[in-house]
Amino acid sequence: MTVAPPAAPPPPDAVAPTPATPWRRRLPGARALRNGFVIYWWVEILFIAGYYAVYSAIRNLNEGGTGVARHHAMQIIGFQAHLSLNVELQLQQWALHFTPFIIACNYFYGSLHFVVTAFVLFYLFTRWRDDYPLWRNAMAVATGLALLGFIFFPLMPPRLLPAHYGFVDTLAKYPTFWSFNSGAINKISNQFAAMPSVHCAWALFCACALVPRLRRRWAKVLAGIYPLFTVTAIVVTANHYIVDALGGFTALGIGYLISRLCTRAGRRPVATTAAT
Repeated sequence: MTVAPPAAPPPPDAVAPTPATPWRRRLPGARALRNGFVIYWWVEILFIAGYYAVYSAIRNLNEGGTGVARHHAMQIIGFQAHLSLNVELQLQQWALHFTPFIIACNYFYGSLHFVVTAFVLFYLFTRWRDDYPLWRNAMAVATGLALLGFIFFPLMPPRLLPAHYGFVDTLAKYPTFWSFNSGAINKISNQFAAMPSVHCAWALFCACALVPRLRRRWAKVLAGIYPLFTVTAIVVTANHYIVDALGGFTALGIGYLISRLCTRAGRRPVATTAAT
């Protein structure tokens, strides 16, 4: 019986073909997630900037009437009275004895919440990339829900109530970068966009995203009480009622649940067909 000679080995210079890289990974800035999805830092910046621009435009174009906003304010005050939550005036009157504290709250309300939220998004993208899409979507949905609240429930904040209610517009009276009374902002800003509080929705987003992921205890504590700082700032500056804060927290909770149902990137493995 004749035995066939073994096959000759391939030439040393023969190289197996390299699989083609999917087109979505050829673009600059690609970051692959654990289940095969790809995100890009520059796409995220464009998305967030575009989303916020659209949100701001719609919010500021749907201010609602002063009468309706004041009526809603009376409803909120009456509702809080049943719950013994009408503490905004007492808190502000106490805080007005400490001018540096009021000024700090002004800056917090006017700018710091943007800085902290942007930092958290950056932290998630760079350190916890697989978790980033879920939390980004939760924040986006919560902000969209807040926009619906501004459109269908315009609300006069405490600082705009008649003088006999006793509230002080601290942004106008004490130093800060800007106030709602300045010319340009007064013309374009929707001052009845108060229910729910986006400040509080974003603050809870920051706390929920950071606390489980930070290592140092002091950092966890600081992140955990950040929403409390935010509630304090929005109340003592007379920009919101207590219920507005609860509305913001609820918006973030709903946004997270919707995001859990809809977000696939970074969470579920991509289904593959087994070879036969």
